[in-house]
Amino acid sequence: MAGRTSALRSARDEKQKRVSAVLRPVENSAAELDQLIHERTRLGIVSALAVNPALTFNELKALLRITDGNLSVHARKLEDAGYVSCTKSFSGRLPKTQYRLSSLGRRALEKYLNHMEALIRSTREG
Repeated sequence: MAGRTSALRSARDEKQKRVSAVLRPVENSAAELDQLIHERTRLGIVSALAVNPALTFNELKALLRITDGNLSVHARKLEDAGYVSCTKSFSGRLPKTQYRLSSLGRRALEKYLNHMEALIRSTREG
């Protein structure tokens, strides 16, 4: 009986080592994701701007279904990082804020998407 218990324990330990070997690179890789883009609202902003030449504040707000304050905070973080450019103008007497994805933002999104694809592939192959 002791031999069988030892064999089961050894098989369990071996399985745990294989699982850990697969998870460790995925965990490390996930930690390296661009946290600025990884946040849901900011990812939505960057993605929307990647497929549109420019979007106004109200267009982004409606598209993402978020509040003025939420959009302002997240757009500012992206702007501070240089991922998004913001231009303010007037249409008649009404202020108009327009956002565009910068070349730095486009490269950051491309890197982020490649990283996510690699994580997905690694997880499926694991």
